[in-house]
Amino acid sequence: MTGQEFEHIRLERFDDGVARLTIDRPERMNAITAQSFAEIGEAARMLRREGARALVLTGAGDRAFCAGYDLAEVPALRAASVPAFLDIEDTASGAVHAIAALPFPVVAAVGGAASGGGLSLALAADIRIAAPHAVLNAAFVRVGFSIGELGTSWMLTRLVGPGLAAELSFTGRLVDAAEALEIGLVERIAAPGAVQEEALALAREAAAQHLGKRSLRRATETASYASWLDDAPRGGER
Repeated sequence: MTGQEFEHIRLERFDDGVARLTIDRPERMNAITAQSFAEIGEAARMLRREGARALVLTGAGDRAFCAGYDLAEVPALRAASVPAFLDIEDTASGAVHAIAALPFPVVAAVGGAASGGGLSLALAADIRIAAPHAVLNAAFVRVGFSIGELGTSWMLTRLVGPGLAAELSFTGRLVDAAEALEIGLVERIAAPGAVQEEALALAREAAAQHLGKRSLRRATETASYASWLDDAPRGGER
């Protein structure tokens, strides 16, 4: 196993091609900053270039996956010029997109709270495994930001359907692990204390399925079954 030096995240590479990206700010409940987003985007692009086979995305400790944007950074956001604010927004959106666009399976190990931008990052994964005490919510709607931030509205609607997505978006309420499993916001609840082990095991099982991921992604984004059949290559998987 090898690591990579960053300030706000930790990137581990295992010998079997599986990697783990950890938001490493447990003292701030893994709250993210502009720098955190920049490092996440850089790490995702690095893993793509290296030909990684699967990724576990998680947060340090057992309190939070990611508690959203660090409130200590809000005064600087308010004081930023419009171009500077847009640069930060582009960096954040680019990081979430870099995770979502990875050509290999991504498993989010949600070991605690996933709020705001943390929810967006969890939604960018292909599969979410939650600890029994995990909670998820679109916290940014409570401070005046849109559910469209970081592509959350696009991803949330496809996971839980338009009605539930609207309810969760308009209220920003907390969803516990049991409800998240019931509505399809997460795919599994791990045994107590085992979310990291279960996420790594699933990532290793899925590591050979990057072609399947490409097929599933294109099917999701194709308008109709007929269009899918018309566009699908003959004699092989898309």
